[in-house]
Amino acid sequence: MEYHPARWWSPGENQSVRCHLCPRRCLIAPGKRGYCGVRQNKAGKLFSLVYGTPAAMHNDPIEKKPLYHFLPGTQVFSVGTLGCNLGCLFCQNDTLSNTEPREEMDFRYFTPQDLVELALKYKSRSIAYTYNEPTVFAEYAVETARLAHEAGLKNIFVTNGFITIEAAKEIYPLIDAANFDMKGFSEEFYSSMCQGKLASVLESIKYFHSLGKHLELTNLVIPGKNDSPELIDAYLDWVAKNLGAAVPLHFSAYHPAFRFRSAPPTPPALLRQIAMRVVERGFHHVHLGNI
Repeated sequence: MEYHPARWWSPGENQSVRCHLCPRRCLIAPGKRGYCGVRQNKAGKLFSLVYGTPAAMHNDPIEKKPLYHFLPGTQVFSVGTLGCNLGCLFCQNDTLSNTEPREEMDFRYFTPQDLVELALKYKSRSIAYTYNEPTVFAEYAVETARLAHEAGLKNIFVTNGFITIEAAKEIYPLIDAANFDMKGFSEEFYSSMCQGKLASVLESIKYFHSLGKHLELTNLVIPGKNDSPELIDAYLDWVAKNLGAAVPLHFSAYHPAFRFRSAPPTPPALLRQIAMRVVERGFHHVHLGNI
């Protein structure tokens, strides 16, 4: 397990530190970790535990991110670590997102330059920071992204958007395209099902869009939780007003996983019904996934 100096923090009292990377702004006591499980206070300084230690790497079609309107038909070199700053009960990738690094784990170290060279070796056009939440390994992603641009590669974030604006202002300008994972369009859903805040996510999406970057949105549809016509229409209202009808929208099927298994798998007919509503509302691009 590597200890790499973290960014986006300030010192507190009695050697505590305040992390400013995500809206939780964890106050972390000496020897303890933040909510994400991958940022630790060592003697009054904050360190990343996942810099240089990817837990997953793969060369993917870019459509798997999913990005359907950015470099279509190309390969993307995907990399992720451990940890997440949300607590989604229905997490579809909990083996990475809900696992913390431990001393006994055996990881091979990959520098940012190593990742760029691998992407070039596999003839990828871009690097995606994905699988788990890339915000929690932002130091690693930022340094890789800079080198990727120097090598002529594009950078992609597949993210929940739960980030502070001050951190986003240093990270997002390096990112060329992103797919933001919208969990559900209500504060109650984010609070009870994700332990997060919708308002913070919407703010970061608007900021990314303001940079003129390529943006697509994905909504995992959970029957009985975030699939009501009222919530879908409220979501579409917000997108139309703040982002425009040209932003590609993805709706994906939920499958019971992790700590939430009381809802059935999303019926394909429900996704098709939502897609019809999206088209009726005048949006240009709608895509269905996991069916």
